[in-house]
Amino acid sequence: MRIEEQIEIEASRERVWEVVGRPAEYPRWLAGITRFEPQTSAEPAHAEKDDAGKDNDTRKKKDAGKADDDGTAEGEAADGAPASAEAAVGSRYSMLMHVGSADVGGLIEVVECDPPDEMAWTSITGIDQRGRWRLRDCNEPGHTKVTLRLSYGSPGGLSGVLVDRLSAPEVSRNLRRGLRRLKAEIEEKPIEDGEASLAEQGKGLAASVVHELGSLRVLIEAGVIRPIRPDKLAKAAMTLVRWGRSPAAGFITGAVVHPDETAVIDDLGTLTWREIDQRSNALAHSFSDAGIKEGDGVAIMCRNHRGFVETTVAVAKLGAHALYLNTAFAGPQLTEVVKREKPVAIVYDEEFSELLSDAAERRKRFVAWQDSDRLDDPTLRELIGAGSSEAPVPPEEVGKAIILTSGTTGTPKGANRSSPQSMDPAVSLLSKIPMRSGETSHIAAPLFHSWGFAHFTIGMLLGTTFVLTRKFDPEDCLAQIQRHRADHLVVVPVMMQRILDLDEDIRAKYDTSSLKVVAASGSALPGDMATEWMDYFGDTLYNLYGSTEVAWATIATPREMRAAPGTAGRTPRGTILKIYDDHGAEVAQGKTGRLFVGNDMLFEGYTGGGSKDFIDGLMATGDVGRVDEAGRLFVEGRDDEMIVSGGENLFPKEVEDTLARHPGVADVAAIGVDDEEFGQRLRAFVVAEKSKSPGEDELKKHVKSNLAGFKVPREIWFLDELPRNATGKVLKRELKEIEKEPK
Repeated sequence: MRIEEQIEIEASRERVWEVVGRPAEYPRWLAGITRFEPQTSAEPAHAEKDDAGKDNDTRKKKDAGKADDDGTAEGEAADGAPASAEAAVGSRYSMLMHVGSADVGGLIEVVECDPPDEMAWTSITGIDQRGRWRLRDCNEPGHTKVTLRLSYGSPGGLSGVLVDRLSAPEVSRNLRRGLRRLKAEIEEKPIEDGEASLAEQGKGLAASVVHELGSLRVLIEAGVIRPIRPDKLAKAAMTLVRWGRSPAAGFITGAVVHPDETAVIDDLGTLTWREIDQRSNALAHSFSDAGIKEGDGVAIMCRNHRGFVETTVAVAKLGAHALYLNTAFAGPQLTEVVKREKPVAIVYDEEFSELLSDAAERRKRFVAWQDSDRLDDPTLRELIGAGSSEAPVPPEEVGKAIILTSGTTGTPKGANRSSPQSMDPAVSLLSKIPMRSGETSHIAAPLFHSWGFAHFTIGMLLGTTFVLTRKFDPEDCLAQIQRHRADHLVVVPVMMQRILDLDEDIRAKYDTSSLKVVAASGSALPGDMATEWMDYFGDTLYNLYGSTEVAWATIATPREMRAAPGTAGRTPRGTILKIYDDHGAEVAQGKTGRLFVGNDMLFEGYTGGGSKDFIDGLMATGDVGRVDEAGRLFVEGRDDEMIVSGGENLFPKEVEDTLARHPGVADVAAIGVDDEEFGQRLRAFVVAEKSKSPGEDELKKHVKSNLAGFKVPREIWFLDELPRNATGKVLKRELKEIEKEPK
């Protein structure tokens, strides 16, 4: 089992090494470590001679001869054997790590030590384990990227799976907590321990065991844990050890377990798991020949097709970082994002070549999807044809996926997220959304968006067949479901609305009875859309509320949305949700406040620096809401969208939902604008139904008959359409730029 965590610290490598280079002090701040005691050794193993003839161990401890107050030389135990406070090659420690109710460990020895860059150790006795610290300079001067990797052995077979399931989440959380404590100590700031909440909720051993057994039940029911040939099981286990839990591991494992099953169906045809594994090998080798190496950033601006999948897997096989660009971004936005993130290469669909003309300047460029035969840049098809299908050497570090925020109210930010180190994220989703192994999923939501990418990730675990189309068309979506007997449909709400807007005789042409799950996220479901959808397509709708930063917070099931229309549902397994007021105090049930979440997929911070607010170890979603007496969440809007008008606080979403229920309204959004008399006033933007033309007074009367008087918009402007991004979110920053009422 290999677990790796990273953090960025505002300090030099030398300053970080002052703490990291003293293993005996680890129990003070490295969560889960209960012992790291220096052991004496007359002749340290692995001592190497430098050019001057001095052994490397002595060179690393040049200051060890200074006397302490008691007369004993620093770095020398009372019996005269070396036991330096600072690590050196050959230093030995008795190490124990707390997992569950037991302490496991043994004698370990430092086998690499290169201050202030690297330190590695391996076990001599006890549990088979290895550890490594790696310190690297960040792009921002005076900042250091700190990586801590821990690998340990477990028995094979089902018992190995059980050991991994029971130990990996706790070990992973402890490493994250330890790095946060390290950061807080070095930066001399309060601890913002985003993972502490999950590990420090007072769960006893019995409760932990019950929780983990429940997780195993979820995985068994989903078909993730199932009978498998011993040779395939061994190969799959080795893949996880070598490649971590990355897209590379997902498709390598798929090629072992079900090589000839269909993995991708797109506009060009079908590809099996074995074919994508081999094609991504070839692509990785060609990328490497072009100069892309481990740790580099590769920007990907592709629609939903095999090129997106193969590039993602190939980049992961190199250990490079994938930066997913929004296909709806304008040229200046792309230039700004690329300038900030600094990828060395861009993989793009030909249709975006003009938009990327400035952003792609002086970068390696490759075309994923071509519409013509006249191209200046090499294509993925050419690279795959030229590369070797042999598996590349696994990278030292697993690459990251960088998903951009929506940028609806400002500049898009890069949300940094490592590959998950445990099965808990999958368990969390599968505990609420009944997807099963070997099913077919039509992912209509953009793969570059966190929602589409989440289903791509979980689909690798389930061995899902992915049905992809480059562009969404509501009737074609229904045709894809019928043609491939899709079990799942993954959408954003605006796609649902476009399907519902089809004439009923068009919808009736297609058999969608195969659908077991319609998974929606990306923006709030407006008005009564959930009920309208389920009335026509059946009670298979699951709506996830979350954000790019926290991944998910709650999931609403069909039963919950039937019982309480508009709810965002309840938290899934392994997730904590709390609501706080502006002073950081938890609010009473039913009261509105800021939403804070804890789970195993919190992002690691923005690539440009900064993060979200933390309270009690939980991360802010950026929204406000309330929980009803049944524990169901209702999201009331963005915490920065609250409008104070005439001393009254109101959020646009409630007004938007009310207007959306009017039969003459096809689409609606509301914002706050400055007002000299009231401070702010509410302005609504409405797109009328084609066959109806409601007036402003009629709509105001509709709001007043359903909500308090102060929530009635002061003005309602009519538009032909609302500005939206590729995932359907309304771009309210563009609405604010409209200065005159449209005629």
